[in-house]
Amino acid sequence: MEPHQDQHEFIFRSKLPDIYIPDHLPLHTYCFENLSQFKDRPCLINGADGVTYTYAEVEHTARKVAAGLDKLGIKQGDVIMLLLQNCPEFVFAFLGASYVGAVITTANPFYTPAEVAKQAKASNAKLIISQSAYVDKVKDFAKENDLNVMCIDSPPEGFLHFSQLTQADENDIPAVKINADDVVALPYSSGTTGLPKGVMLTHRGLVTSVAQQVDGDNPNLYFHREDVLLCILPLFHIYSLNSVLLCGLRVGAAILIMQKFEIVKLLELVEKYKVTVAPFVPPIVLAIAKSPEVQNYNLSSIRIVMSGAAPMGKELEDAVRAKLPDAKLGQVIPLPSSSPLTLLLESHVD
Repeated sequence: MEPHQDQHEFIFRSKLPDIYIPDHLPLHTYCFENLSQFKDRPCLINGADGVTYTYAEVEHTARKVAAGLDKLGIKQGDVIMLLLQNCPEFVFAFLGASYVGAVITTANPFYTPAEVAKQAKASNAKLIISQSAYVDKVKDFAKENDLNVMCIDSPPEGFLHFSQLTQADENDIPAVKINADDVVALPYSSGTTGLPKGVMLTHRGLVTSVAQQVDGDNPNLYFHREDVLLCILPLFHIYSLNSVLLCGLRVGAAILIMQKFEIVKLLELVEKYKVTVAPFVPPIVLAIAKSPEVQNYNLSSIRIVMSGAAPMGKELEDAVRAKLPDAKLGQVIPLPSSSPLTLLLESHVD
């Protein structure tokens, strides 16, 4: 059917200046592009034990992991599955894979063995990095497919340890030419209907997404290097991976990693590390709004509460504003299937 003769195309341009997008850079290069400005600042804080890694240490460890992956036989274009809860090793593995041109597929560690096996098979994973608690979910698939499984903690007999990567020589990273259109991340999403499908996110796509959120004169997420970002939402989900980790790395913020949600532990860590940006989902916002423990902690450092993945009603907004009166409240709209551009829409109460 031919378009109607009177049909017009309208192009609307923002009055704000264009954002420069260095979409020719590999993702790791883009994230660490300004490393010299904050190399000695905290990058990752492990909430479980308080261990802190500077930006220089994270970048160095990522290059070690890259060399270790190459030594293990991982080549450009190979897929590595991360079956992990939030932890520093997730970050090291993700960035290390980027250095060698490999692809990370992220899986929920609470999946059933059949669900994990289905994603590992569909993505043609060459290596699974996990925790000893989840080895039983993958051991049969790994044995049947002659696949290495690596644990970040004490591995059962016959499995590898993550230190095999972190103890490699960073000077042994292979020379690979990464094209901006090469895939770097392969999260699985059911979209709006059907079974989960792999979403191919390229270096260019993720760099563009992060740049649109934090670079230039008109960012959507107003992060800066003095911020402390709370990373409690699972990194295996694109909302946290993109809008917390990658955006945080780009601006040089400190990223406080929590493995699981516990209200009192969360309140303790927010007070201890003076968290300034708190990305949540509505159930966590509800827990904070209802908890009598909140009054026992100083949460005044929080300047932004981001809530995403589901709408937050006005009643819940009002309740959390009463608990965190100094914080701006915004709702996040992540779009995982189209390279995860995220918008932060400030909520207003009439």
